[in-house]
Amino acid sequence: LAFCRGRIVRVPKGPLIRVMGTEVGIPCSVSDYDGPSEQNFDWEFSRETDFMRIVSTWDSTFTSEEYQKRVGHGDIKLRRSSNDAVELVIKNIQPTDQGTYKCSTPSTDATVQGNYDAEVQVKVISDGLSVSGSKARSSTSLRLSEGDSFKLRCSAVTTSPEHTHLHVTWQIKSGSTWRDILSLTHEGKFQPGPGYEERYRNGDIRLDTGANDTYRLSVSQASSVDGGAYRCLVSEWVRGADNSWQKIQEKSVEIANVAIQRTDVVISTSNVSVTERDSLDLTCNITTDRSGIFQAELMWYFSASPDDTLSDAQVLLSMDHDSVVSDSTLISLSHIDRNSYRLLVRDVDVEDSGYYYCQAAIWVPLHNGSWHKVVERTSAPVSVVVTALEPDYEVSLNASKTPKFSDDPTELNCRITNVQDTEANIRFTVSWYYRQRLPGDDVMTEELLAMMDADWTLLLGDRSRERTQNGEIIFSKKTADTFSLRIQWTSESDRGDYFCVISAWSRHRNNTWVKSKDVTSASVSIFWATQDYTLTVEAVKLKPFFVAGHTFEMTCKVSSKNIKTPRYSVLITAEKPLTDQSSPNGTTRIISLNQDSVVRLEDWTDQTRVDGVVLEKVQENEFRYRMYQTQISDAGLYRCVVTAWSPGGGGMWREAVNGLSNPIQIDFQTSGPVFNVSVHSDNPTIYQGELADLLCIVTTEGMALEP
Repeated sequence: LAFCRGRIVRVPKGPLIRVMGTEVGIPCSVSDYDGPSEQNFDWEFSRETDFMRIVSTWDSTFTSEEYQKRVGHGDIKLRRSSNDAVELVIKNIQPTDQGTYKCSTPSTDATVQGNYDAEVQVKVISDGLSVSGSKARSSTSLRLSEGDSFKLRCSAVTTSPEHTHLHVTWQIKSGSTWRDILSLTHEGKFQPGPGYEERYRNGDIRLDTGANDTYRLSVSQASSVDGGAYRCLVSEWVRGADNSWQKIQEKSVEIANVAIQRTDVVISTSNVSVTERDSLDLTCNITTDRSGIFQAELMWYFSASPDDTLSDAQVLLSMDHDSVVSDSTLISLSHIDRNSYRLLVRDVDVEDSGYYYCQAAIWVPLHNGSWHKVVERTSAPVSVVVTALEPDYEVSLNASKTPKFSDDPTELNCRITNVQDTEANIRFTVSWYYRQRLPGDDVMTEELLAMMDADWTLLLGDRSRERTQNGEIIFSKKTADTFSLRIQWTSESDRGDYFCVISAWSRHRNNTWVKSKDVTSASVSIFWATQDYTLTVEAVKLKPFFVAGHTFEMTCKVSSKNIKTPRYSVLITAEKPLTDQSSPNGTTRIISLNQDSVVRLEDWTDQTRVDGVVLEKVQENEFRYRMYQTQISDAGLYRCVVTAWSPGGGGMWREAVNGLSNPIQIDFQTSGPVFNVSVHSDNPTIYQGELADLLCIVTTEGMALEP
């Protein structure tokens, strides 16, 4: 196979049909060339004679005298689109411009290959396109109501000698920009503009052709976006030699200016405040300039939040376009005038506070007697606040029992006084609060102890929950106007300020209870002066000296201060020498006696002396410890560990303070005189039944023994 490669210059396939008086652009490009990327171009023209030079991209002297004026005025120019392509632009083309155009490229190739020029024929035809409004005069003005329908017409006809097609587009001007609404293309297809696709599918936007070459735009359900200037844009197309469609000219005419009067729905009053049991009066106004026959459909909505959608809102009342109103006992709807509708809510309740909406729709009659909804609007929400009828009362708090010591009872009474203007539909509940006293200027924190619901269900706070469940704290209602808080055994952590809040609740139409008022009492301080507990324990050894095998005895005497009716528990411990492996940590718990005088052996493990240790209560504050048959292994330091207990809640004992006695030492004497002991018999061998004579001999060194 052999491959040929060379420069290729291209122009469109002719003939190119163009309309007199229009601007014409003839493109020319080059490919497969050598040399610099930016190529130069020369254009020439022939009317079946020699070619005349028109314009060049690189030679300013290239232009023939015949074209110098038009090139100099910019009526003919070159427009470069890329390094390898330009377009010859001829403004206001005339029949004298009909002929053959040649595009040439000077060679930059190393070898001459391919074609260096290309020709195209241009045919100039007369302008046969005519575009006009329906009445062949300037644009008209239309003033319409929202939801109306309207039609606009334009006429477009061509007398072109060539077989051309028309492309008709209806446009609307938004600001300074024209936007396509709907087109009938030169290929006979309908094409909706951006944003109009759904309305076209629904049939609200139509384009119809009629007699006398008219094109009619029909718009149904007009809205505010349909207001503006309308024009009819017509372009003429012809099929080229390459079978592609080419637009040869375009004309437009403004048809009408359309103004759409918006229909608004407004509630006449802004934010409203009414008192409980009064009536709420709201008026919904429909603003429209519609003068023909129409009926309004109305619906009132209520929502607790302005952010709720209508699907989440409650329908209060509705009226259809036949003026049929839905039934309601306390709510009524009346027609004040042609465009105003009044909502009346009688005997309002606090629960009627919220946001009210009015939704209105306009219906118009059709020629067949049916009704058609043309527009629907919803008002902005109006805030309605219903102020509760507050009862008038006062609250006092006093302490019927105050503690002097820990574990004493506390009782507080919260009383409702000076009650006025209360109805049978009012009930009272109480909430109890505790406020801890903090040092200096620190902010005191409040803690909820308990609160009552409208049905008198008691809700406990974290601080009091466990003690209330154990019966240590009691909340009660003594009388119709008195609530009580009782702490059975007050602890130091209960010291602080207490106050109560009496809440008034009103019963509404649906038998629900809504809080209408809170009144807070003055605080009552629960406090008593405390001094630190003190405990002193003294251990005394009753026998100053004893030897192994004798009984060890010591007493522990206890004295305390600032403890209410104390009792004591005692634990005897021994600190053994580090060489004693029976207690690796050096301390052994021997025997204990609790505050109820119950004795327990702790770590005493000598099975041969199970009854060898005794701990007993001598007096209320004196305890005695005995150890029988002492052994060398019992040596060590002995102490009394005493715990003072005070009466706690529910008959329980509460640990107050611990004390440790001085040590008492058991130390057996191991140094003394040196002596030897031996056994001797003069006759070690004897017969059964004979008398054995044994002698025990003690010998000393430097010491005389008494008999």
